[in-house]
Amino acid sequence: MITTAGIDFSVIAPPAYLKNFVAQEPARVHHVAAQHVLSDDSYRAFFAHEAERGAEIIVDNGLFDLGYALPAESLVEAALAVSAREIILPDVMRDGTATLKASEKAAREIRKLSGDAFRLCAVLHAADDDEWLRTYDAFVTNGWAGAIALPASRRPDPDEQLCRTRWLATAYLQDRGLVDDLLIYRLLGLGRTGHLELIEQREHEWISSVDGAAPVILGAMGVALLPEGPYEKPSTPRVEKLGPIPEDRFDLIRKNISVVRAAAGSTVKIAEEHR
Repeated sequence: MITTAGIDFSVIAPPAYLKNFVAQEPARVHHVAAQHVLSDDSYRAFFAHEAERGAEIIVDNGLFDLGYALPAESLVEAALAVSAREIILPDVMRDGTATLKASEKAAREIRKLSGDAFRLCAVLHAADDDEWLRTYDAFVTNGWAGAIALPASRRPDPDEQLCRTRWLATAYLQDRGLVDDLLIYRLLGLGRTGHLELIEQREHEWISSVDGAAPVILGAMGVALLPEGPYEKPSTPRVEKLGPIPEDRFDLIRKNISVVRAAAGSTVKIAEEHR
């Protein structure tokens, strides 16, 4: 297997542990929760500082954490507060039609509020493969999306659908010449095969970044990620429900993050290690 490029990995951690696990050297890409930017002064200051250090800040719309996407006004406010370069548009799980409608509406509102200040990222959801292809084509041709994000594959899919198995979807785009050189492509979250998927995905030099909380959550639970697998994720809490992390788990978490970055082909380190 020949790898051609690295994928930037943005660590997701509870706000209290940003300096311990999230700070990057060099500062590259951060996926940032809009709701925390708006409600947590220290969270906002941390990522504003990372932006000053040269990091590309991507503001997420809140759907995965809150169950709903924040309105355009809140997304713009959060993006301005941390000097973000990109906003992930509202999306609807497993529904391409609803995602396209919500994204188009938010794109118009964001443009009205901020002009072309931010790149807009559309999330590729769909109920089936026909809808997946239609939605992808719409994102590529509509003119307002500067980036496309592919959600993680959470469950086994014996039918091998593009809309359910992300590594098949990226291979499909590559093999059929459907990758648009003018767009940025991102992966949202680590899926059911965790960091092992990234070993395959980094063959696609057009994939820019991926985010994930798994190395932090699993490390806090005492679970080590193995560089070559297997990857078996137990039932885990959401990152915002993780609670205090014992200090004696910090080294394991850092090792887990290094495993994910190695799988992604990224040479970024945790900045704290260089202070």
